[in-house]
Amino acid sequence: MKILALDSSGLVASVAVVEDDGVNSSLLAEYTVNYKKTHSQTLLPMLDEIARMIELDLNTIDAIAVAAGPGSFTGLRIGSATAKGLGLALDKPLVHVPTVDALAYNLYGTDRVICPLMDARRNQVYTGIYEFRNNELSVIEPQMAVGIEVIAGKLRALGREVVFLGDGVPVFRKALMEELMQGMDFSFAPAHLNKQRAGAVAALAVSYVRAGKIETAAEHRPDYLRPSQAERERAEKEAREKAEKAKAEKAERVEKEKAEEQKEQKEQKEAGLHE
Repeated sequence: MKILALDSSGLVASVAVVEDDGVNSSLLAEYTVNYKKTHSQTLLPMLDEIARMIELDLNTIDAIAVAAGPGSFTGLRIGSATAKGLGLALDKPLVHVPTVDALAYNLYGTDRVICPLMDARRNQVYTGIYEFRNNELSVIEPQMAVGIEVIAGKLRALGREVVFLGDGVPVFRKALMEELMQGMDFSFAPAHLNKQRAGAVAALAVSYVRAGKIETAAEHRPDYLRPSQAERERAEKEAREKAEKAKAEKAERVEKEKAEEQKEQKEQKEAGLHE
């Protein structure tokens, strides 16, 4: 079984191919770039280069794994569109791999608790808490979008040694070291392990395929975990418009009641004069 894996969920663009014979898995190729070019410029050329280098006929792959979120909304859309396009063109199933799970898989075999941190902006992180049990990734807290203090509180409650990784580490390192994790045993993953890698996506996808966790290209949807900025702005606009409409309707109702009250008082006054 050959699995092609794509990850464009963050700053890194990564492509990998893994071959599995049912007993052993082998990473045939991995191409990872952490540079300022957009994923739309790099992802397909990287795939073409890998295919050329290992003489890969894309028709021979068995599944396409994709880091399905959370992460950069633009990056997720690019990765999702690429995977769906390949799946439809090649008539191959997709493997939906949670981004944070795959990031944790970089630290395969560690005896420490793993806490990936992806910068989600707005003082939040995409994160989760993991460990390896019997050489398999175990989820202690599933991926979530929360404030850094929330995940730090969960880690303190566990009271175990922690290793952090991900592009959120540089953003929150100072807060973790000087305040949030004081008194705790923790460390940071080295540079070659602290970013997304398609090799980890592919390796995790092998176990998913064995368990029958696949989907069609038409079924695939990225996991954003929270609304996009455009969706938030639209929701805020709709809420404002709804509030303004309710306010206008209330004012109209008050005016109507006032007019009816004045009319009633006038009628009563006129009735009194006739008496």
